Amino acid sequence: IKGCVSKVCSLALSLTQLWCIKPISKHKMCNRALIVSVTGFYPEAGLEKRNGAYRDVRRLHRVLSKLGFSVKILNDLEADEIYEAFKTESEKAVDSCFVGVISSHGEEGVIFGADGHPVRLGHLYSYFGGLEMAGKKKMFLIQACRGNELDDGVKIESDGLSEVSSVSECLSVPLDSVVVYATPPGYSAFMNLAGSVFIQTFCELLEDGGAELEVTRLLTRLNHHIAHHFQARGQTLGGKKEMPCFVSRLTTDFFLSTDSRKKQEFNFTDISEPRKLLGSL
Repeated sequence: IKGCVSKVCSLALSLTQLWCIKPISKHKMCNRALIVSVTGFYPEAGLEKRNGAYRDVRRLHRVLSKLGFSVKILNDLEADEIYEAFKTESEKAVDSCFVGVISSHGEEGVIFGADGHPVRLGHLYSYFGGLEMAGKKKMFLIQACRGNELDDGVKIESDGLSEVSSVSECLSVPLDSVVVYATPPGYSAFMNLAGSVFIQTFCELLEDGGAELEVTRLLTRLNHHIAHHFQARGQTLGGKKEMPCFVSRLTTDFFLSTDSRKKQEFNFTDISEPRKLLGSL
């Protein structure tokens, strides 16, 4: 009897162990976002603290997470650490797209780490031209000044120097990427205690269904909204404007919403070859 009881107990234990074993599921690859925000700077850098930047980070995290992105936030990195963070992200696989956000003080072509050392944006973009990111969509959002000019909302002549720098930077943007700047070359970007008008408006559009739009349409709405609805206040900056701009090297439609990507992604292979014209010139 004791032997039978022992066997029954042993069988019951085995069944319990089997019941407790969780099925092994394949790791589901997801889209990723990296947010690098520099709010405070070392005293020797001579750069002011960016109060309000944390509000941008918090809202971006909430909005992108709802869209299914795995969001990583890094604060107050030195220049070398910013390079390393983006290089590391460029070597990781994603499902279909990657979003990189940089918020800091800046000048044309560069942003600054917490140590005050410059980080060349073109260098960061170039990391994402490798095999791991080939065919994947990339979006970069740059909340930083690109100069010291203030936008009065009227067209002015440029000396061409910032344009040359911008062209060089654009050549570093890999295929299937779009880079969105808070402001054109040579101009300042606004930040206050409530956050930046650029990032806050971008998040507002996504929350209002903008993720269902193809990205270039979404960014056009972003430009329109800020250009027509934003105006700085105060004695010094009162009446000044801001106008985002973007550079696109996309070769297919790009949606931030997973559902929209599945339903609406444009298939260029369906386009027939153009018919040859008869005759000659």
